[in-house]
Amino acid sequence: MTTSPELKDDVPESGVAEPGAGDLPLATLGGDSKRSIEQIALVLFIAVPFLALIAAVPLAWGWGVSWLDIGLLVVMYYIGCHGITIGFHRYFTHGSFKAKRPLRIALAVAGSLAVEGPLVRWVADHRKHHKFSDAEGDPHSPWRFGETVPALMKGLWWAHIGWMFDEEQTPQHKYAPDLIKDPAIRRISRDFIWWTILSLSIPPIVGGLVTMSWWGAFTAFFWGSLVRVALLHHVTWSINSICHAVGKRPFKSRDRSGNVWWLAVLSCGESWHNLHHADPTSARHGVLRGQVDSSARLIRWFEQLGWASDVRWPSSSRIEARRSTTSADTA
Repeated sequence: MTTSPELKDDVPESGVAEPGAGDLPLATLGGDSKRSIEQIALVLFIAVPFLALIAAVPLAWGWGVSWLDIGLLVVMYYIGCHGITIGFHRYFTHGSFKAKRPLRIALAVAGSLAVEGPLVRWVADHRKHHKFSDAEGDPHSPWRFGETVPALMKGLWWAHIGWMFDEEQTPQHKYAPDLIKDPAIRRISRDFIWWTILSLSIPPIVGGLVTMSWWGAFTAFFWGSLVRVALLHHVTWSINSICHAVGKRPFKSRDRSGNVWWLAVLSCGESWHNLHHADPTSARHGVLRGQVDSSARLIRWFEQLGWASDVRWPSSSRIEARRSTTSADTA
């Protein structure tokens, strides 16, 4: 990878300060290097749901799947997905809008239910990604090892999963001091393991109570907890890997971010990734005709209800100013 100049508007001003250690409370969870126990836990969080995802097709073929199980999977999936896309990403990382306190807390909790790591850790990693996108210092660029086919295959694996096992972690005090200063957000981030337990427990509790059977609880856990978490994980990670390797690029950005249409619904609009990197603080990523962006739709509803304000909607002139002047819109 080559180095590239840093952009000042990639993250909120409050997210790139580098205060002294005594200026902020302790980091929310974990230090700046990953311990062995954390790596073992990470393996379990990735492997167990993934094995369930692999087993889902033959199990559905042999035993079938109930509408209750599907309903739990879909509802829990989109609560967590929008918690990540609207909360962790567009709100906490980029400041695309201002939220009233109850919505701020709700978004932090909803994102935590996605089981993608503590809030402050997630935001710090993503702000660093934008600061060095597809350049030296990016935590998860698929171009890390070069541009040959073997190097890109290795890079895709790194961007998708491998980077999470790197012992060196993004300094939270440097990249997310604004969140660390908030006691409620700091507490939610520290309690990540409890939000994970809650997230995995809701489907079997509901399934067991509705069916009044242990089997109903088990199948709800399989589909609504394990399969749901695995699917959401890999869709989210695909934004790091696939959307930085292929896709249309109608907007000017300093990296290789692309739009991947077939991930749009499952990613809640995040796969319109080229516009996001061209205009990181935009509250809407799918800005062209036919580009579904459910996260932007929910933000619009929050705004209409008075829960969100100062939403950074992209104007027509702002969109046109970011149009690519080249004809090479595809990877």
